[in-house]
Amino acid sequence: MQRDLKFIVIGAGMAGILSGIKLREAGFANVAIYEKAAKIGGTWRENTYPGLTCDVPAHSYTYSFAPNPNWSRYLAPGPEIQQYFEQVTRKYGVDELIRFNEEIVRCEYIDGRWQIETKAGTKDGADVVIAATGVLHHPNYPQIEGIDSFAGAIFHSARWDHNVPLDGKRIGIIGTGSTGVQIISALSTRAGQLTHFQRTPQWIMPTENPAYTEEQKAAFRSDAALLSEVQLNAPLQALIDSFSQAITDPDSPEMQGIEAVVRANLENSIKDPVLREKLRPHYRAACKRLIYSADFYQAIQRPNVSVVTDGIERIEARGVRTRDGQLHEFDVLVLATGFKADQFMRPMNVIGRNGVQLNDVWQKRPSAYMAISIPDFPNLFMLNGPNGPVGNFSLIEIAEQQWHYIAQLFELLRNNTYREISAHHEALATFDRDRIAAAKTTIFGSGCNSWYLDAEGVPATWPWTRARFAQEMQAPKLDAFELVN
Repeated sequence: MQRDLKFIVIGAGMAGILSGIKLREAGFANVAIYEKAAKIGGTWRENTYPGLTCDVPAHSYTYSFAPNPNWSRYLAPGPEIQQYFEQVTRKYGVDELIRFNEEIVRCEYIDGRWQIETKAGTKDGADVVIAATGVLHHPNYPQIEGIDSFAGAIFHSARWDHNVPLDGKRIGIIGTGSTGVQIISALSTRAGQLTHFQRTPQWIMPTENPAYTEEQKAAFRSDAALLSEVQLNAPLQALIDSFSQAITDPDSPEMQGIEAVVRANLENSIKDPVLREKLRPHYRAACKRLIYSADFYQAIQRPNVSVVTDGIERIEARGVRTRDGQLHEFDVLVLATGFKADQFMRPMNVIGRNGVQLNDVWQKRPSAYMAISIPDFPNLFMLNGPNGPVGNFSLIEIAEQQWHYIAQLFELLRNNTYREISAHHEALATFDRDRIAAAKTTIFGSGCNSWYLDAEGVPATWPWTRARFAQEMQAPKLDAFELVN
């Protein structure tokens, strides 16, 4: 006799929406999705800054089962991606499953079931918990002296204040990741004065972002085969596999090709030799997440835009004082300083079997077997958890592959084959040992500071090829799991 499993999904971003759709598709009717915010979307809800664009082509950053013929551009703007997720949520009835403004603060495994409690005091229980909390959702605020003393408008890029006027204003951008680059490109034609505070320069991969014509979109709407072809995008898949090979083998011809392209982009795009050297990284391409931009180098050379490489001493009421003693005065300061990428489910208090606390288990570094399962946390599965593939890949594709894997474990629970499933300690130890050894030899471990690194400086990402991950996700190896009847 089959069990009527109750599922709780944490988060209504990309992976949470996927979970709701797939659980219903598999015939699981008892599903609740808890979302801390007032609407769905995850990172695409949180980030609304000017210039926000996905660096994965739009038709590839789309659920495989929900193609979108109406993408406006090759690389979709953020608001359009948010709209896509909202449309998919309505189309598949996922909105009926979501409990908004309910942030889970405690999740404890008691007597064979997970018990959760939200900040609002709601309590619920489930047989299975799916942590679809995402990676980049806890803003990282820089520790700069005087940050609270600035008299103008100051906010994190993921907490953009759209009531603040920008046109003609003196704007400072702190942070040089993809967010900072996109904001510079967007505001360079609007700000009276735009200053980019650069601690570390970035390699920029040139890209184009053409608009789809109305004729092309009409063709996608009328021809399912054509839409499927553009969604699969065989040439892009070949490029992604080449990139995957490059990051796992820094001495490969593929990596040499990437380095040649980004070097040429810098050399050919920046005319002023002084600025060119300011923008030249002293680490290998793709050691940090590779940034794709069609116009950053053009934007940074506009007469109203400047790059400051002197370190920040402190923030004062009128602006930013750098270590050379200069005060840079601003009306607006934007903190494009990224996220706390090691948080995942935290600060939620997650307690597993026999009182084991996730905060203790992850004290050294977040880890999960195959980025999915943690020993002593039965029937808790993560999507896009620690040690999964990141780095210019489509996380939708990764999440769908992970779903294929964990859905097979759900069937073992539904059919009463087992009542508890969690990774063995030995399996995670072996996985971590092999992963860490391999990670140190990837391009991510070649000598730079990035959000890919854990507290000990070890790349926290999947260190093998994209193809190997896809193969691993075909079916779980049950001998890696503790299976309790």
